[in-house]
Amino acid sequence: MRELVGRAGYRQSVSVDSAGTGAWHVGHPPDRRSIAVARAHGIDIKDLRGRQISAADFAAFDLILGMDRCNVSELMRLASPETAHKVHLFMTLATGRNVDVPDPYYETADAFDALYQGLEEGCSSLLAKLERPS
Repeated sequence: MRELVGRAGYRQSVSVDSAGTGAWHVGHPPDRRSIAVARAHGIDIKDLRGRQISAADFAAFDLILGMDRCNVSELMRLASPETAHKVHLFMTLATGRNVDVPDPYYETADAFDALYQGLEEGCSSLLAKLERPS
């Protein structure tokens, strides 16, 4: 999403970040297979580091997107009544399809490429929706 926002010329007005609901990967770089797939598409993510979502994120961002229903449930638990409206299932908001983004961690490298394709579709769709006037 960060790459698409930059290409569209919105880097100054749209802030994109990523955080996990758990602390398992805090401080760690992305999976080597994610790095390879991103690099194959001209995107450098090797310097990114995992972080855990915080209460400040609910104030700082207009949208908080969970990749799967489990993430959304946890995000709703963390949100205040005033910020719960910001939490959405990514693919539902992006494409209108009420589906989880699959986690390829225990899969082959091909699953990471398929994930990239699905995320690019979702992010492109979401960006188009954000560009349309309300």
